[in-house]
Amino acid sequence: MKKLKVKISGMHCASCAGNVERSVRSVKGVKNVSVSAVTNTCFIECEDSTTNADIEKAVAKPGYKVVAIN
Repeated sequence: MKKLKVKISGMHCASCAGNVERSVRSVKGVKNVSVSAVTNTCFIECEDSTTNADIEKAVAKPGYKVVAIN
């Protein structure tokens, strides 16, 4: 298991955060997701097989952009 901290641009409200959370939760291997529109941050707990590219695609799907993944 690994934990990721993802900075996201384009989120403005709780609805935005909900859209990102639903999309990221659907990625194979993702176990836990917590998104904050206030800090534009997404915390993800996932399997080691989940790639950063998978996360970036999931964030982009509802129209947002990954700034950084740590």
